[in-house]
Amino acid sequence: MDTVRAYVSLTKPRIIELLLVTTVPTMVLAARGLPSVWLIVETLVGGTMAAGGANAINMYVDRDIDAIMHRTSKRPLVTGAITPQAALIFAVGLEVAAFAELALLVNLLSAVLAVAATLFYVFVYTLWLKRTSSQNIVIGGAAGAMPVLIGWAAVRDSLALAPVMLFLVIFVWTPPHFWALAIRYRDDYSAADVPMLPSVMSLESTARRIIAYTVVLWATSLAFGAVAGVGVIYWAAAMVLGAVFLAGAVRLYREPTEARAMRLFGWSITYLTLLFAAIAVDQLVRHG
Repeated sequence: MDTVRAYVSLTKPRIIELLLVTTVPTMVLAARGLPSVWLIVETLVGGTMAAGGANAINMYVDRDIDAIMHRTSKRPLVTGAITPQAALIFAVGLEVAAFAELALLVNLLSAVLAVAATLFYVFVYTLWLKRTSSQNIVIGGAAGAMPVLIGWAAVRDSLALAPVMLFLVIFVWTPPHFWALAIRYRDDYSAADVPMLPSVMSLESTARRIIAYTVVLWATSLAFGAVAGVGVIYWAAAMVLGAVFLAGAVRLYREPTEARAMRLFGWSITYLTLLFAAIAVDQLVRHG
């Protein structure tokens, strides 16, 4: 049982949960109502395997710095619960299974997008940017935004401006979300020589960047509403949620502490969950 738990932890299930939260509402938007339950399940299964495989490869590559950082020191490749070779085989197997499942049960476009997200996350973020640039999470965040494109493609077998705008929402959301967490663990990143922004800039400067990205996020969420044909439920949610997010970012700038940063990090997850829930509810009320 411990071995099973170790393999599950390789996939970073908490991160996958957040990815799936964005997939289903996008599918509802693409369908202008509730898609087939089977299509939702098949898309989520494939998306989960693809994201899990990517996360496992990330742990395989980062096992050296994971051993240095307190936050990641209990990961299975650090403790020896799983060997690096076994982890890599598991990860690649998940990716192959994800592509096959999506291609056969959903469509080829969704399968290609899922694999593209993995390749970007592994080669662009993990192997290149993470250890070389303070903009690592800014650019690398594109991988985490891919589920909305996958969800839309699963329903429409094509892409459009609306899912691209949703992609940008998550892309812009990722830096303030992750930097808030990284403020708490900036010493870890410094020890591992990873140039995450809070470890190479002051907390005040990081907070200013968070405010800037939060303003852009708020504007992007409203721009999405303008192109996606949403109703009052989404508009109200986007206005209120964006205002609360910005207020939290400003409070962090005025009080740049780890405790304040972690509150903003927690809110950022709530923000994304509620924003996408509003997308789904808005569509189901209008078209359900």
